[in-house]
Amino acid sequence: MINPVGEDFVKRYRLEYNLEALDRVRGEIGEEAYSRLKALIEYRLSGKDFDRSPIGVKVALAFSGGSDSTATLKILHWAGFDVVPVTVRLPQMNESVIGRVRSRGAVLVEVPSYLEVITEQMNKGAPICGKCHSMVMKAVERYALENGIKILASGDLLSSGLISIYGTGALVTLNLPAFLALDKAEIIELIGGKYDLKFGCPLLWETFRKAPSVKRFAIQRILRELRARAITPEIAEALILDVLSR
Repeated sequence: MINPVGEDFVKRYRLEYNLEALDRVRGEIGEEAYSRLKALIEYRLSGKDFDRSPIGVKVALAFSGGSDSTATLKILHWAGFDVVPVTVRLPQMNESVIGRVRSRGAVLVEVPSYLEVITEQMNKGAPICGKCHSMVMKAVERYALENGIKILASGDLLSSGLISIYGTGALVTLNLPAFLALDKAEIIELIGGKYDLKFGCPLLWETFRKAPSVKRFAIQRILRELRARAITPEIAEALILDVLSR
């Protein structure tokens, strides 16, 4: 499923730092979840195998059906967690995306006033990704809280260290790819070796057309991922060229 990091100094440093973050939420997630997540990191560090039988710990996963959230779903299932994929139904999603997430058992939820808020951002020529992400995560948080689920997972690649897993009131957020120091190449391999190197969604592309200056924020995001070694230079180049072509 996933491979040990070997002698990769940067990834080993991140994983050891992430263990400190895990210790901070031990009491909030319970011993079963703590032990299994610790075993996942130890597997990445040393290759030491671990018991992957189901532990009955529910995790709500913010599930877009993209590569990062799909890999997160597969890893959490593999590690024995009871994962509930939660997909926020957005206007830019076509029926094929809806069908794909449903085939993975996703629960669909709504975001009130989503389009109005995002349209206002677009009309101002402002970046929309941060606002969109915030609204999506709040909707998934609501689902988790209403259903008594304590762990909220995402496919975030960048949130390492103390924000790879952290408590926020009644929830603990787990940015699993970052928590395991996974990079995009590993994720692409994990989901079957196919990945369409395009950046963003139709709403973002429309924002690019209305306000081309917004492209710089997308390129900055790509470069942050490159500096963090979450993506390779080749992937970064392809994504930047895609942004510039919109």
